[in-house]
Amino acid sequence: MTRAALRRLTRRAALYAAALGFIGFAGFPFYWMLVTAFKQNRDLYVGASDLSHVPWIFNDPPTLEHVKLLFGQTDFPHWVLNTLFVVAAVVIITVAVAVPAGYSLARLAGRWGERLGMGIFFTYLIPPTLLFVPFARLVSLLGLQNSLASLVLIYPTMTIPFCTWLVMGFLRSVPWEIEEQAMIDGYSRLAVIVKVAPRLIVPGILTVIVFTFTLVMQEFVYALTFISSVDKMTVSLGVPIALVRGDVYHWGALMAAALFTSIPLAIVYNVFIDRFIQGFTMGAVKG
Repeated sequence: MTRAALRRLTRRAALYAAALGFIGFAGFPFYWMLVTAFKQNRDLYVGASDLSHVPWIFNDPPTLEHVKLLFGQTDFPHWVLNTLFVVAAVVIITVAVAVPAGYSLARLAGRWGERLGMGIFFTYLIPPTLLFVPFARLVSLLGLQNSLASLVLIYPTMTIPFCTWLVMGFLRSVPWEIEEQAMIDGYSRLAVIVKVAPRLIVPGILTVIVFTFTLVMQEFVYALTFISSVDKMTVSLGVPIALVRGDVYHWGALMAAALFTSIPLAIVYNVFIDRFIQGFTMGAVKG
């Protein structure tokens, strides 16, 4: 084997080793959740003094006990439906507001558009812990206490500012001449906004949807503040409340819930990963 061929082989081996390392790093949490969700309790709580016990494999046969606890003794399926309802509503509201707002600020506001866009983005950086008191007052005045409608009202205040800024940045990567040509061909400004612009920024819109989906799925503070009935809780609130009882942690059921909710997120990210990265990077560079 020549020296050049040996170097190429070494580089390829290093590349594959790095790829395997990243795969292991990304996949280990899922593996750990899977193992923990189906372990027996005596396998989970073996002390460190037992040197024959290996924590990352099944030392005893797997069990469905924790899954039965999650689905049979909690309202987990109902929490999933509540979460999907809130996610769908917030995604629709965010896209309906952020896309036209981002287009207007990027195309129609002149030199003030970028400044106003940055001002809108800065509102996203305000910590939720500073806002839940005035939001609680607003929810009380509207009579939305202990309802999913309160979350549908509040969550867009977090998603719309960031997504508007994101759409602005992405639109600036799209040549204005494309829309100008559409107007020459007979489209009105409104028709360009409704029919032409969305087709040009599909990666940006997908990024908005995935970002909103992820944020709503994991949000806890507002859900804890505005929801008190068990049947109206979302997954992020119901799971820790039902499965953490004082100083008792039902780790198997907790990991089962985490596994069942993280798999859809992982699938969504993997399906749209190329467009998602494109939407973020182009928005960051051009915005």
